[in-house]
Amino acid sequence: MLLGKHINAYYKRYWYLFVLGVIALIAVDYVQLFEPIYLGQIVDHLSGESGQVDIGLIGAICLKLLGIAAVMFLGRMLWRFTLFNASQRVEAGVRREMFQKSERLSQQYYHATNVGSIMSWFTTDLETIEEYMGFGTVQIVDAMFLGLLVIARMFALDWVMTLFALIPMMLIVVWGALVEKFMAQRWEDRQKKYDRMYDFVQENFTGISVIKAFVKETSELHAFAKVARKNREANIAFVRVQIVFDTLIEVIIAVILSFILGFGAWFVYATVQGAPIVLFGHTIDLSAGRLITFIGYFDTLIWPMIALGSLVSMRGRAKASLGRISAFLDAEETVQNPEHAEVLENLQGEIRFDHCSFAYPAQPDMPVLKDVSLLIHPGELIGVVGRIGCGKTTLLTLLLRLYNVEEGTVFIDGHDIMHADIDSLRRAVAFVPQDNFLFSDTIANNIGFSIDHPTIGKVIRAAEFADVAANIEDFPNGYETVTGERGVTLSGGQKQRISLARAYLKDAPILVLDDSVSAVDMRTEEKILQNIREQRKGRTTIIIASRISSVAHADRILVLNDGAVEAFDTPEQLLKSSPTYSRMAYLQELEREVKGGDA
Repeated sequence: MLLGKHINAYYKRYWYLFVLGVIALIAVDYVQLFEPIYLGQIVDHLSGESGQVDIGLIGAICLKLLGIAAVMFLGRMLWRFTLFNASQRVEAGVRREMFQKSERLSQQYYHATNVGSIMSWFTTDLETIEEYMGFGTVQIVDAMFLGLLVIARMFALDWVMTLFALIPMMLIVVWGALVEKFMAQRWEDRQKKYDRMYDFVQENFTGISVIKAFVKETSELHAFAKVARKNREANIAFVRVQIVFDTLIEVIIAVILSFILGFGAWFVYATVQGAPIVLFGHTIDLSAGRLITFIGYFDTLIWPMIALGSLVSMRGRAKASLGRISAFLDAEETVQNPEHAEVLENLQGEIRFDHCSFAYPAQPDMPVLKDVSLLIHPGELIGVVGRIGCGKTTLLTLLLRLYNVEEGTVFIDGHDIMHADIDSLRRAVAFVPQDNFLFSDTIANNIGFSIDHPTIGKVIRAAEFADVAANIEDFPNGYETVTGERGVTLSGGQKQRISLARAYLKDAPILVLDDSVSAVDMRTEEKILQNIREQRKGRTTIIIASRISSVAHADRILVLNDGAVEAFDTPEQLLKSSPTYSRMAYLQELEREVKGGDA
């Protein structure tokens, strides 16, 4: 059995399938042991001294064999349905746990873990566990029950011949015990190399446009060849050990079978001649039929022995895969609800930072925000500007609690976000990130993603708010146009505005736009900003911008400089009090005049 805290519960959940499958498997194993007996009876009857053949007796034995075949057919159908059904349910259950875990893990985990590795756990590692839970259970039962039952029957038939057959067979068990750990190490190394190849391929497909733009197809192909070569070498190393192991088992079985046939024929001949062989004080009285029965038993024993050997390899792989999956499921969830979390309701949109400092967990000695204190009143339109890397995005993503902050430093409507229910907190904030991620789905579904039951009317109104409705209606399929992976079929400005429409449709008390109109022209930008002022009136809206024009009509503007608050005031006052803001305004005005002169 494969044991672990993340797998044990499934034995309890699907115990009836496992029990029914094992019972059916044992029934098949028991019934098939009568085949060699009946075959031996037929051979003894046909080789009898009388030389007469009793057709009735042969027919009766054949009917029994047909009955055995029928029972085996039904039993095998039953155990395959139950055991394989159970194993697939286990796989589905663990995959569901993993997906739910992936949703709970913080951004910190994904910064440190490659996507390719995670996808490998969801595919090859889960399939390995499913194989062991299904076919591995069959091998365990056959190796234990069928193997022991056959050995008992063989001893009852002739214990001396059985000893000669079984002593070499024990080598399989010893060899399996020695090689199991080694096989597990080889499998884990193979999986790591596969993870690396998966990472490389995923990254290249994601960045295919960049590769083509810089004409790097050949160099990336050579780089992939190196990664693939390492993966191939790891696979070959694993398969080489597996082949050596399987070949040794086959050789042992073939040698034993040769001895049984050779010595068995000699024993039968000696018995027929009336001078049976005596070994260890035991007279070997062996007829042709009894030899056929013994060979039939040994032939039946071959599968449990092969299963035992295969089980060693399969168990090693399954343990390694379960270890990787368990490490994922046991990963620390750094961002989670506190005890007695406050559910935020009917928020007005007040935001307060009280001496907030923050550094990303991967770089704790490099603070991104330094002693930030500010108060945003409900319903205000706030702009946020500053140099690249000054902490604008970081400051506002803290509102979603994607990372933990110090208690008593960030508040929404007076509620400490570290004491708040995470789901209710995130429902209160609509966020448009810089990357404008779109799903490979229709435009309507991308816009309606933010609410549970979107209607086409609501989707159209959101598109009109973002001034993208006309563009969508120009597409042949309109709102049913599929955007492609990450919105590849759309322009940068269209992706930004569809992302904005999605956030607007959420109708949250707080809307955060992270440089979300940088890819649109001035006319479109002005239209969107006008819609924000009119349709978001009375609700808090925060716009991170790289252009002063994007926030020129804001109630107040926050200026960040190297993670600290340089100024937070009206646009008019900032021209006097903030060197950063006044310089940005001067440079952008100069740029506009230069472009006007060129025109």
